[in-house]
Amino acid sequence: MSSLATATMGTLLCIVLLLCSTVIVYGQLTPSFYTRSCAQAVPIVKDAVRQAIAREKRMGGSLVRLHFHDCFVNGCDGSILLDDSTNITGEKKAIPNANSARGSEVIDHIKSQLEKVCSGVVSCADILTLAAHESVVQLGGPSWTVSLGRRDSRTAVQRDVTKNIPSPFSSLPDLISSFQAKGLSAQDMIALSGAHTIGQAKCSLFRTRIYNETNINAAFATSRKASCPSSSGSGDSNLSPLDEDTPDSFDNNYYKILRTQRGLLHSDQVLFNGGSADALVTTYSVNQSAFFQDFATAMVNMGNIMPLTGTNGEIRKNCRVPN
Repeated sequence: MSSLATATMGTLLCIVLLLCSTVIVYGQLTPSFYTRSCAQAVPIVKDAVRQAIAREKRMGGSLVRLHFHDCFVNGCDGSILLDDSTNITGEKKAIPNANSARGSEVIDHIKSQLEKVCSGVVSCADILTLAAHESVVQLGGPSWTVSLGRRDSRTAVQRDVTKNIPSPFSSLPDLISSFQAKGLSAQDMIALSGAHTIGQAKCSLFRTRIYNETNINAAFATSRKASCPSSSGSGDSNLSPLDEDTPDSFDNNYYKILRTQRGLLHSDQVLFNGGSADALVTTYSVNQSAFFQDFATAMVNMGNIMPLTGTNGEIRKNCRVPN
């Protein structure tokens, strides 16, 4: 083979390897994804979330929940943010989300700010991920390295919500199964449940527990009954904190209240009810560092559920509608 042919072959090989490596890197999530294309992305999200929580502490829990409900339905693709249209019957009005999934206005505000400085660059899915992280940090919880590069879905399917979002009436085996279906372990599930150290729930979601269940602290049940009447339809939307002791602080108190049978939801208390989750709940209740470490790991794992990357999906300019 001539030296020219050898050189040509070598050049072609280098090009092929370069293209392959580019595809691999492009298809992965990375913390530095916006470093060159939109360096202001992370600071803008941080500032907007800080302001939103300063206005309403509850918003922190709502933004974490919004990210969770997005990722559990066909992956972390921003589909939960899409409004209904002639072509889309979206996720917002599904039973687990209707009049419950909050925070989309905060995401809209962040998106509008980002569009002013780097239009068409930062996805709504990544904004949800960053907002959840910053909410936890702002309320005193752990930080973790947030990988970015998700793209947005062009559609949403309402019926997929109830099939994928765990019910607040779930048993422990059902919870474990729901999370395993997303590639998450039982430990991930128990750690992620700790996000209920912030946020609130409606009376309709815990009425059965406070009136009918026996594995509940009597004084706690009585205190919740004051704002949650026994009759269905009466006071359904009345709110109670998921962690009555430190409702605005991201800490390990959630696990402490489970050990005293003060979990607000049925799906909370089943984590400490003589089952396989009891040992880890006990660990987290006495070791906040262990909880923080496992929660951070679980949030990374959740954020990696079926992301759209590369040329899949799109970067919406308005999180409520496809381009």
